[in-house]
Amino acid sequence: MRRRIKMLIAIVIVAALFGLLFGFDQGVISGALPFIKQTFTITPFMEGVVTSAVPLGAVAGTIIAMVTTDRYGRKPMLVLGAVIFLVGSIISALAFNQYFLTLTRLLIGIGIGASAMTAPMFLAEVAPARIRGTIVAAFQLMITIGIMVSYMSNAAFGQSGDWRWMIGVGVFPSVIALIGILMSPETPRWLTLNSNADKARDIITKLQPDASKADVDRIINEIKESAHDEEAKPAWSSFLKKGILPVTSFAMIVFVLQQLSGINAIIYYAPEIFKHAGFSGTTTQLLATVGIGVINVLLTVVAMYLVESIGRRKLLIIGFIGTACSMAIVTGATIIDIPATPYIATFGIFAFIAFFAVSLGPLPWLYMAELFPLRLRPRGMALASVSNWFFNFIVALLFPVLLNEVGIVGTFAIFTACCVFGIFYAIAVAPETKGVTLEELEQRTVGL
Repeated sequence: MRRRIKMLIAIVIVAALFGLLFGFDQGVISGALPFIKQTFTITPFMEGVVTSAVPLGAVAGTIIAMVTTDRYGRKPMLVLGAVIFLVGSIISALAFNQYFLTLTRLLIGIGIGASAMTAPMFLAEVAPARIRGTIVAAFQLMITIGIMVSYMSNAAFGQSGDWRWMIGVGVFPSVIALIGILMSPETPRWLTLNSNADKARDIITKLQPDASKADVDRIINEIKESAHDEEAKPAWSSFLKKGILPVTSFAMIVFVLQQLSGINAIIYYAPEIFKHAGFSGTTTQLLATVGIGVINVLLTVVAMYLVESIGRRKLLIIGFIGTACSMAIVTGATIIDIPATPYIATFGIFAFIAFFAVSLGPLPWLYMAELFPLRLRPRGMALASVSNWFFNFIVALLFPVLLNEVGIVGTFAIFTACCVFGIFYAIAVAPETKGVTLEELEQRTVGL
C-alpha cells in the first residue's frame, strides 16, 4: 500500500510541475526586463508587448488543448507543453532583438496555455474525492514555487545583469517535467471514456490503495453513466443550457476577477512597483521580490489545508476581502509622501500576496476542474482558461502604460475597486464543492 501511495504522490508532483513552469515564466520576466531594456530599445508599450506575449500565446495553447485533449488524452498534451516550454526557453535566451524575443515568448505561452488547462484536469481526474481540493491546489503551489525560483534566479544574476541566464534557467524544470510525465499513466476517466476500462480500473487500484474492488467498480460505473447521455461531441450551445450557463459564467468570471485583482501586475512588474514605492537600486528591488515569492509559497501551503477544512466558498469571500483591504493600503501609502511610505506599501503588497495565495490563486483552477460535467470539461475548462489568459494579457500589456499615464495611485485604485466587486460577486454566486465527487457535482449541475 505504501508503494501505491508513493505512486500517487509522484504523479501529483509531476503534473504539478507544470505549474512550476507557468510560475517560473511569470516571475522571471520581472527581473529580466530592467536588463532587457538596457540591451534593446523598449518603450513602455513595447515593454507590455514583450511581457504580455506569453498570456497571448497561452490563449492559442488553450484552444489547442481544447481541441486535442479529448481525442488524444491528457498525458500527450502535457508532453507537448513540456517540449514547447523547453524549446522556447532555449531560443528566448538567445534572442537577438525585442521582436524575436516577443515571438519566442509567444511560443512559450502556447506551451504554458496548453499545460495550464490540462494539468488541473489531469490532477482532478486522478485524485480521490476526499483530497481532490488539496491535490489540485498543488498545481497552484507549484506556480508559486516557480515564481519564487525565478525571483531567486533573478536576484542571483542581478549583479551581472545577465537576463539570458535568468530566462535560460527554465530549461531545467522543463526537462524534469518532460521526463516525469512520460513515465506517468493516463487518467482513469479518459481511459474509461475511450473504451479502456480495464486499464482505468488498474490505475485506480494503484492510485487509491484503500479502495475495495466494489469501490473501483462503482467509480468506473459512475464515469460511464456520467458520459452515457453525451456520447456525441458536445456543441458549444451546450454551455448556454439552463443547468450549465451558471457554471460557465462563474468559472470564467472568477478568473477575470483573479486577473483584475492586480496579481500579475505585481508578479510581472514587481521590481518596477518597488521602484515607484520608493526603493532605489535594482538589487534591492530584486531582493524585495524574493519576499513576495516566499510569502506566496508559504501561504499556498496553508491554502492546501484551508480549501478542504473551511471550504471553497468561504475561502473565496475571505480572499476578496483581504485583497481589497491590502490593495487599499498600497493605494493609500502611495498617496502620502512620508519616509515610511515604501514600508507601508511593501506591507500592503505582502498582505495582498498572502490573501491571494490562500484564496484567489488556487480556487479558480480548482473550480474550473470540478464544476463542468465530464464530456463538457475540456471545452468548459478551455473557456475558463481563455478568459484567464486574455485578461492576463490585458493586464500585462496595459500596466506599464497605465503606470506611465495615470501613475501608481490610479492604477492600484482600479485594482482595489475590482477586489471590492469580487467580494459581492463571491457572496452572491460562489458554490461549495468540498468533499463532493465529480460525478455528484455533475448530477447537481444537470439538475439546475
